[in-house]
Amino acid sequence: MEPHAITHDETTAAGTFASGLSLDAIFAGVALRQPDAVAVGFAERHLTYRELDREAAALAARLIEAGVRPGTLVALCFERSLAMIVAMLAVLKAGGAYLPLDPAYPAERLAFILDDAKPLLVLTEPALRARVPERGVRIVADLSDIEDAGSAAQLQTPARSPDDPAYVIYTSGSTGMPKGVLVSHRNVMRLLTATDPWFGFDATDVWTMFHSYAFDFSVWEIWGCLLSGGRLVIVPQIVSRSPHDFRALLARERVTVLNQTPTAFYQLIQADEAADTGPLALRTVIFGGEALRFAKLRPWFDKHGDRRPQLVNMYGITETTVHVSYRPVSAADAAQETRSLIGQPIPDLDIHILDDELRPVAPGEAGEICVGGAGVAKGYLNRPALNAERFIPDPFRGGDARLYRSGDIARRLADGDIEYLGRRDNQVKIHGFRIELGEIEAAAAQHPDLRDCAVIADDHERLVCYFTAKTGTALDSAGLRAFLRQRLPSHMVPQGFLLIETMPLTVNGKLDRGALPSPTFGEAASVTPIDPRGEAASDLERQIAGIWQAVLNTGRVGLGDNFFDIGGDSVLLAQVHARLRRLLDRDIAMVDLFAFTTIRSLARHLNSTAPQTRDESATRQQALRQRDAFQRFRDRRQSGNPA
Repeated sequence: MEPHAITHDETTAAGTFASGLSLDAIFAGVALRQPDAVAVGFAERHLTYRELDREAAALAARLIEAGVRPGTLVALCFERSLAMIVAMLAVLKAGGAYLPLDPAYPAERLAFILDDAKPLLVLTEPALRARVPERGVRIVADLSDIEDAGSAAQLQTPARSPDDPAYVIYTSGSTGMPKGVLVSHRNVMRLLTATDPWFGFDATDVWTMFHSYAFDFSVWEIWGCLLSGGRLVIVPQIVSRSPHDFRALLARERVTVLNQTPTAFYQLIQADEAADTGPLALRTVIFGGEALRFAKLRPWFDKHGDRRPQLVNMYGITETTVHVSYRPVSAADAAQETRSLIGQPIPDLDIHILDDELRPVAPGEAGEICVGGAGVAKGYLNRPALNAERFIPDPFRGGDARLYRSGDIARRLADGDIEYLGRRDNQVKIHGFRIELGEIEAAAAQHPDLRDCAVIADDHERLVCYFTAKTGTALDSAGLRAFLRQRLPSHMVPQGFLLIETMPLTVNGKLDRGALPSPTFGEAASVTPIDPRGEAASDLERQIAGIWQAVLNTGRVGLGDNFFDIGGDSVLLAQVHARLRRLLDRDIAMVDLFAFTTIRSLARHLNSTAPQTRDESATRQQALRQRDAFQRFRDRRQSGNPA
């Protein structure tokens, strides 16, 4: 079935949001206006607005029977799928708030979130039932009956307030304890209302859900699309890791609205330069999650110009509901600008640049970004002391208004633009993820053989863990890496580990981070070190080694080195994928690079498989095969044996 073609005449009021209503109420109105339009698709399957509304209503009715009420937390543990979207909408229709659990998270982190949030129940899928820890919470893994919901009875939506929570998303915590951010329906609705004059999203738009639903960028992707009547394309996990395949998806689905972290978009630029998968239909590209380097956009502007699509930089914080500021990006910025500029605040928000005494600094002076206005979240779940520290009375608005202290440093320029300068604490952003280095250090400190450790982010945005071991123990890099994989999400596990004798200290007895030795990647883990010019390997192995060395910025690699043990991550693997495809002039599935993570195993695989031309039409069978292969890879990573 082809997606329903919608004209602008059919979108009357579809792009108009009412901040006094709930997300599901706005969605219900869209479903009434355009019931036969496709709402969401994944691989070959899709749901129309009518079908999505009915399936969610049927599940919501059962959730109400199970005790879900306004304010009730319901945890969700799903792979990317239509069922995931149905479950999210159903929780909201029942009056509850959804708590996304990424199935890629280690069991220990999932257990912590369940213990901390204490949801009424967990909705999941049968294949993931064993992944959800038993924490005294009812787990529902069979949602198959929603497929036959048919003409479900009219759902009696419970009475509630726009200030009721809509979701809780957990972020990294400096003490080793992740913290859940409680966000209301009103917080989200006013985001869409306040930004609507800039973007004008409507039913002709096609969006991608590129990010994990446990990352708050997904809130903008999912509800920005569905509440404006657009079509949402769920990107399979493995496709999100392959810029080549993702670029093909953008062309095939005629995507018009794209949301990306800068790191992901830099990879897409490279894939786009060599693309042979058809023209793009993009009209808007929105950046968020990390600092944008304008100069890295030059190849994109050289090919596409800066009018269509319009590129927009939006600084944002989970605690202030996804986005805070807005700044269009031009080709002139890419050619001349070296600063990280984030623009002006969204109209219903205030950005104050304050000193340590919470007094405004003069223009041009650096200070802490403090955000006030309607986007400030309800606070952290079960963290009253931290709420008092970070969500403070707003002296500029008065009354019950609150100000969120972000910990980010910036300065306001003479023209009113704001320059982002970085963090004031021990927090970094890598590939769009906000990471408290203290949380990694706290997790490592649980190892019985560890004496001390320090985690930094190097100049290449790679996490490096320096550690000392207790006397008489055999703790090494491989052992500490395996230990952390069982406790932290993959994006928080350092790429580099370095065992040192003692931690360097300043004269004041503090860690002297500047005196830490320069990290090295590759040599310590090498089994059979090779030089791409040497004779110790086959031609193909030397070619792969050369690519690894360039991408990892290392001198030597080994035939038996695991890519992820010598500084690699999924973003760098995407670079390997692009370079390898160009070098060999053949199609290579991204999933194969996750399956064969050493030079020796990858070369053997490539030699044993004949080059094939990839069918660009994404079938459900392909998506399921890729999902299963990626799941096996994650299982191996969490067990500490990724080879």
